[in-house]
Amino acid sequence: MDNPRPVVAALDRIEPITDRWLRLFVRSPAMGRTVQVQLLLPADRSRPRPTLYMLDGRSASNSGNNWSKQGGAVKFFADKNVNVVFTVGGPAGYYTDWQRADPVLGNNKWETFLTSELPPLIDQRFEGNGRKALEGVSMGAEAAMMLAMRHPGAYRAVAAHSGCYAMGSEVGQAQARAVVRTYGGDPDNMFGGGADPDWLAHDVMTHADDLRGTALFLSAGSGLPGAFDGPGNPDARTSVVFGGPLETGAYACTMALADRLWRMKIPATTDLRPVGTHSWPYWAAELPRAWPTLAGALGVD
Repeated sequence: MDNPRPVVAALDRIEPITDRWLRLFVRSPAMGRTVQVQLLLPADRSRPRPTLYMLDGRSASNSGNNWSKQGGAVKFFADKNVNVVFTVGGPAGYYTDWQRADPVLGNNKWETFLTSELPPLIDQRFEGNGRKALEGVSMGAEAAMMLAMRHPGAYRAVAAHSGCYAMGSEVGQAQARAVVRTYGGDPDNMFGGGADPDWLAHDVMTHADDLRGTALFLSAGSGLPGAFDGPGNPDARTSVVFGGPLETGAYACTMALADRLWRMKIPATTDLRPVGTHSWPYWAAELPRAWPTLAGALGVD
């Protein structure tokens, strides 16, 4: 007879990467499996502190998070008084609750896991003080804004880099469907058919008013080659040929959301750069730019 699933999430085990960087394996009732996340602890652990949840892009791997692999997050947060949680896995899943399990991408209930199951564990076991923020890139940027929008007041701040935010629009839905198909998934398993109201329910542009009171930081580049797209970058050709058009689209999406927030008198800090492609060197450079917005809202010195 199978053992019954736990009714609440539970910490299965911890594997250290360093003395301050840990792999946590969490038994998730929503996911129906054990989910890995990684946790970066601050040097000073003498008092409770806020937690920043960092969401990956569509190529999220099961071995780690690109914020730590390519985004410089481990070094950047080394002297910051905050817990940093890195998601692991979930490629093309949008860190949301899918309507149905997908034969290729599995059972995605990321929204429940990230908003309901994981935070109490982090706060109880790793001295969290209940204050939370989100930071995401590309797919993870849209997901971060969706989570904050769908859970008003749960997060003090959101930093979103190079994302699009109109999931319910014709263009936004087509883009999300393309991302899911890139990894072999069926987009109908996420939010249903094209006319399903679930698509609009996850549309940040439509529900922007639910972000009121949350500190917001938005960034994107124009798509034109910049300082990180030269001969010194071995991935420069890919960044320019593929990342250029992607970032041009993200720039338009970010500008549209920034304009909507401005018209609604919802404050947001926006960094729209004249150059920059859809690539990690630019997102690494955004960490220090976004941090004052996050730190101020979290109450971090």
